[in-house]
Amino acid sequence: MSAPPTPPAQQPERLRVAHLNPRSPTPFRLAPDAGRMAAIAGELGIDALSALVFQGELRAEGGEAWTLTGRLRARVTQPCVVTLKPVKTSLDEAVERRYSPHVRPPEGDEIEMPDETLEPLGQFIDLAAVMIEELALALPEYPRAPDAEFGPAPTEAPADTRRPFAALDRLLRERDAD
Repeated sequence: MSAPPTPPAQQPERLRVAHLNPRSPTPFRLAPDAGRMAAIAGELGIDALSALVFQGELRAEGGEAWTLTGRLRARVTQPCVVTLKPVKTSLDEAVERRYSPHVRPPEGDEIEMPDETLEPLGQFIDLAAVMIEELALALPEYPRAPDAEFGPAPTEAPADTRRPFAALDRLLRERDAD
């Protein structure tokens, strides 16, 4: 078995479907430079993105469809949800997407797709968009520093929280008494 072909040195971020070879896989590798990673970090609202590589291959499936398989590896820095200290996380995610011309793009704000890996096939497959979306999905929702602890849970609620309108009731009574 021969080794898969290596991707070109200057990998395009968008591949025109009509130029893909349906008889052999098309390898890809995206490794954005520091400036692009800083822009992606800003777009995703994270403190830093110190490493990002997305690689894999596209292969024809059943005549008109295409399958993207790959790996996303990244190192991100986010603020801890408890202490706001920087939390560094290494990500290593498998990525799989299937593109079909028989899938219509969603209309409106919230339409649920029956298969999350199935995408509509257009003229291009945007590898950069897939990379950023997969990175956003892989980010920890609540990053937490190893030494971060929440304070003790209150055992009894203060008087004002048991009756949140008590002070307002008192003010209204005082006003009416005048």
